[in-house]
Parts: sequence; structure tokens; C-alpha cells
Amino acid sequence: MAKLNYWNATWSLDEKQCPCDIHFLDYLKEKAVKGKDVFHMGTGNHHIIGLETAKDGSGNHVFGITASKEEYDDYVKLLIDNARLGFSYKCYFGDIYQIDRRLMPDLDFATLFHIGEYRTAENDKYGALTDDEMTFVLADKLRPGGEIHFYTGSFAYDKGLAAGKALVAKRGFTDAGIYKTLHIFRKGK
Repeated sequence: MAKLNYWNATWSLDEKQCPCDIHFLDYLKEKAVKGKDVFHMGTGNHHIIGLETAKDGSGNHVFGITASKEEYDDYVKLLIDNARLGFSYKCYFGDIYQIDRRLMPDLDFATLFHIGEYRTAENDKYGALTDDEMTFVLADKLRPGGEIHFYTGSFAYDKGLAAGKALVAKRGFTDAGIYKTLHIFRKGK
């Protein structure tokens, strides 16, 4: 039986090294995004997107995934200490390359900041999706006008860019350009 390819570490918020979560929050604020549903890959132990969204009055909801047991444990502690957080922020532990469209809600935004960073041959041992397949699952769950954001500062940004180009070629998305360190691809209306 194949073992899950997970991240046996955690990521603390370090805006100088990895500002993508902060830039996404800036984007939502600048665009005055309200009442929307966000899928967020790679929550970090800081859970900043879920926490800030829960308290900013936007009415946005965040569904996050982490491949780090430590980050998931941190979410559980946050939820125990602040039960109201559970109304707007859900996080689960797992391999994003195992997502199943039948279990995914409809979305307005998906952040794939860390696409390709940790996918290895280990994922193949249990039939995990490829970068494009996983991206297409999320793309198909986006409402018209929805967006997928990739992080241009990722060491695997080439994989994010390739997935973005595949969205344009195979799903009719448009390249909506760059916002700070985020490359945005938008679904047609």
C-alpha cells in the first residue's frame, strides 16, 4: 500500500520570502470582494487567509487544504479556541492531487500558489492527479468569472504558468495579468 506524500514540516508567515497570501488578501480588499468562496492551497501554520477573511467583514468563505499534519493541528487548535471561525473557514488535511470534483463546492477563487512544489513520483504510486488534472478539477468548479491565482515567486512557477496556459487552451480562460506576485487566470462569464 502506498503512503501519502505529505509535507512533514510547517510554514510560518514570512512575507519577505513568500508574500503570496498577503498579496491575495490585498487583492480581495482592493477589489472589494464580498460574499465569495475561496479554495486555498497551502494554508501555512499561520492560516492568515482564513483568519483575516473571518474577521474582515467581507462575508467571504475559505476552504483550505494543507499537506502538513502540523498545519492541520494548528487549525484544529484555532477552531477550538475560536468556534466562530468555523462558520467562514474550513481547512482539511490531504494531498491536493487527490481532490475529487464530486466533493468540491462551487468556487469564485482558487489559489494554487504552490502547484508543482511538492508533487513527486510518490504521488504517482497512488494514482494522484497531475498538475493540469488537479487544476482542471478546480477550474470546472469555478463559477463564471471566477479566478485561479498562481504565485510568480514559487520555485515551481513554471508549472503554475504551464497550468495557466492549459486553462486558456483547454478551458477558455483568459490571462488576466499580474497583481503584485500573483498571476491571475479568469474563467469566462
